[in-house]
Amino acid sequence: MNAPLSIASGPPLSVTCETQCDSAEWDGFVHAHPDGTFFHLSGWGKAAKTAYGYETFYITVRREGALAGVLPLTWARTPLLGASLISTAFSVGGGPLANDDEALRALLQAAEKLGEDNAVHYIECRSDFETENWRMQSGLHAGFATELLQNEADALTAIPRKRRAEIRKAIDAAHKGDLTVHHHGAPDLFYRLYAQSLHRLGTPVFPRRFVSALMDAFSKETEIAVVEHHGEPVAALLSFYFKDTVLPYYIGAAEQARPTRAFDFIYWSVMRRAAEKGYGRFDFGRSKINTGAYAYKKLWGIEPHPLTYRIRLIRDEALPDINASNPKFAVFSKLWPRLPGFAANRIGPLLAPNFP
Repeated sequence: MNAPLSIASGPPLSVTCETQCDSAEWDGFVHAHPDGTFFHLSGWGKAAKTAYGYETFYITVRREGALAGVLPLTWARTPLLGASLISTAFSVGGGPLANDDEALRALLQAAEKLGEDNAVHYIECRSDFETENWRMQSGLHAGFATELLQNEADALTAIPRKRRAEIRKAIDAAHKGDLTVHHHGAPDLFYRLYAQSLHRLGTPVFPRRFVSALMDAFSKETEIAVVEHHGEPVAALLSFYFKDTVLPYYIGAAEQARPTRAFDFIYWSVMRRAAEKGYGRFDFGRSKINTGAYAYKKLWGIEPHPLTYRIRLIRDEALPDINASNPKFAVFSKLWPRLPGFAANRIGPLLAPNFP
């Protein structure tokens, strides 16, 4: 839930909208703001530009020279869906960060003008806030986050019985030497396993350079865990560390991952590693409601919290419908896994920019 805003009455605000920002100042504001997320950081927009060529506009509001609000907006110009402004593209978070209602209004007004000037179809903020003219979109996704217990026995006990039994079996397999885990995986290995996973799911994989761009932008905040079964890599998990939270964000896996319980083992291992490093929360990310990923996360005993986004329609008259249940994409999702892997890996990065 977003922190409550106050109504400011004081010196006038100054607003800027630029394609660059003072990263140290911007990121300092994000870290200090109670609603600041990893996806508000300046490096996320830089990675999107490197990988996709999409520019990010950094809108700032100042009061007497000090930052009072920020809003990153990625200008996605997709061949299939047209142009939009998204905070933040290729992520599950974003939206305006403001110290008060006056700063919030200034950010949104600047965003609306930017959208009109660039004739986008809509502006999407992946967070919730109260304002006029911005329509609510909810019921599609839910987020999963939970406290990390420092004591390993307590953490295991907190997981529901059936999933706990599977984790115990994975731990036993590790004790026998069947499963091993390390936390210094190579980006190329991760990408290979991730591309395999998305191919099976019927989803185009993003370009390899996006992984490199994220690792470059967030070298201290990013880590790749790898689980091997009898020496063969079967799962790789790319996680972000931000504030007191670990975010296991992208997971790739071979077909052997499920029967070997590599999924359970890699998530459990990252949980324990984060707890040992002093982190207090595990953010399992968002999932589409009533999908397999949604059901799997619930098995860990983490209560889903529905996510609400805000959309400002500029040229469009209806809210965007970019998900697998949309008939436009349903047939595509069924046909994609039938492509040979080498073809999917060549074509996928060309299609991925259409789904920011």
